[in-house]
Amino acid sequence: MKELLRHLRWQDILDILIVAFVVYRVLLLIKGTRAIQMIVGLLVLLGVFFLSDLLQLHTLYWIIQSFWAQVVLALIIIFQPEIRKALARMGQPPFMPTLAPASEMKSVDEIVRAAITMANRKIGALIVLERDMALNELVEIGTPLDARVSKELLLSIFHPSSPIHDGAVVIRGERVVAAGCFLPITFRSDISRSLGTRHRAALGLTEESDAVVVVVSEETGMISVAEYGRLQGPMDMATLMDYLTRVFTERKAERRSR
Repeated sequence: MKELLRHLRWQDILDILIVAFVVYRVLLLIKGTRAIQMIVGLLVLLGVFFLSDLLQLHTLYWIIQSFWAQVVLALIIIFQPEIRKALARMGQPPFMPTLAPASEMKSVDEIVRAAITMANRKIGALIVLERDMALNELVEIGTPLDARVSKELLLSIFHPSSPIHDGAVVIRGERVVAAGCFLPITFRSDISRSLGTRHRAALGLTEESDAVVVVVSEETGMISVAEYGRLQGPMDMATLMDYLTRVFTERKAERRSR
């Protein structure tokens, strides 16, 4: 060990730190996606590759060796969206927030105004605010959208005549990324029986993720917010505005600290 430390250069330490940082960022990038399953599959294939070489299985070895030549190109094609996002983050100065404060407050204002309007009309709604944990699996089974958050959009999605009004919308930053998403329902016995499916779905998702879910009850018109498996409410316009402002502010602070 002493001999190893004696030959350790400061360049080696820097090299290790850079590699560790790159690996950490890659893990953050694929967290919550199906990419991890593909990586496991590639590791299994790599193991078979070395095993076929060890056992001199020449045909299998040749097939896998030919496949590896195309792996880099295939990974670039498959992970094109993730690579584009990663490059965009790398090009963004660390002291700049992901969203401008005006845009954040505009999104909060639109969500609050939509929730109050739906509560007054007794229109049920589930509005999911994604935070650090990606909700890609929910987005994939919903109806994909890429629209700026607005009161009019949310009202049109949750209108009873809309074919996707029964599901939830997922908001990522200041964009509505999907609608008609179905959330996991909790079956906890300590929950009041007066709570409907929407509230149980909101609690179910927040038990499994760090998302925040705004719930508008179709029966009572009350607004509640679910976070970390707990339901808070009923909320009026001012309380909901303060709550969601805190959520957006915390998310911005977390992204700045990375």
